[in-house]
Amino acid sequence: MDPTSILQDVLSMLPAQYAGDVVVIVSFLISACALIARFWRPPDPTSKWVLVWTIVTAIAQARGWNLPAYQPGKKAAMVPASLPRQAVEQKLDVPPGSTQPGKPPVRASPSA
Repeated sequence: MDPTSILQDVLSMLPAQYAGDVVVIVSFLISACALIARFWRPPDPTSKWVLVWTIVTAIAQARGWNLPAYQPGKKAAMVPASLPRQAVEQKLDVPPGSTQPGKPPVRASPSA
């Protein structure tokens, strides 16, 4: 079952007067978490706030395709910080230095 049909099934079990309230509260929670995640810098990997950051970004639907660019303990290329940058660049087949924060990975243009 997809999430939409599950949500429809759950909301159909609630009385109409409460279903709208539930939708508004959940929508507000998701929007508030998205706003917080937008302006809150990721904490240091050793910080006690890493768990809170993870929960807020998960609620904000920031998983998978909308993953934040900078996370505690990760490099901009979304690999563990313990991995050397040169190994990441070789594995991704990108030019040296293109995995730095603020620079999107660039692939070499295909030869004609």
